[in-house]
Amino acid sequence: MGEKLTYESFSSKKHKKLNDELTDFMAVIKWAYQEYQDRILYSCSFGAEGIVLIDLISKINPRAKVVFLDTDLHFKETYSLIDRVKQKYPELNIKMTRPLLSLEQQAKSYGDKLWERQPNLCCQMRKVKPLEQELLQVDAWFSGLRREQGGGRENTEYINLDNKFKRIKICPLIKWTWDDIWNYIKLNDLPYNELHDKNYPSIGCEMCTLPVNVGEDSRSGRWVNFDKRECGLHQT
Repeated sequence: MGEKLTYESFSSKKHKKLNDELTDFMAVIKWAYQEYQDRILYSCSFGAEGIVLIDLISKINPRAKVVFLDTDLHFKETYSLIDRVKQKYPELNIKMTRPLLSLEQQAKSYGDKLWERQPNLCCQMRKVKPLEQELLQVDAWFSGLRREQGGGRENTEYINLDNKFKRIKICPLIKWTWDDIWNYIKLNDLPYNELHDKNYPSIGCEMCTLPVNVGEDSRSGRWVNFDKRECGLHQT
């Protein structure tokens, strides 16, 4: 095996060669664990894509590291789903990663309900910084991004240079459609967040997520009344 691919050793030539050679999602996951072994994690939000990717990853590495960014603001349905996933995949190393500040400490320093006034700052403290700390311990991370989601994700590759966190970001599901995701969940009888059945295609923190109407963009229920559709994890 040659030198491990890292952010520092990444080149456009290696990038193109890898993405040309890796032809499907399972090949991507197998390559990732061969390349990084225990120096890779999956940052999972436990949405529909997350459940699919957990199942696929578990087939290659049953003891994989999975990180959930627990903002203390998620729906009760999300926490319930995580408990069910832990029961289904008992060997998975699922870590609930918390922000440095509790909600009470955040309110004391920045005012109550920061998400209603400065959602970007709230996301930065409760999601971006915690993931940044987790990624210091690895060389690469998985994400469930799909090209079909839009919002700048159309050009996502299997293997990506993540300039925000200075890590390699691996996205096995880039070619999957929303129908593909749900067909897989149903076919394999996977647990999923029941809010998906109540018109919540994209699920984040409870205070910043609303259901969407049929035909609307899947992320239109996120941060309503703000010019914001991303928490910042996938923005360079």
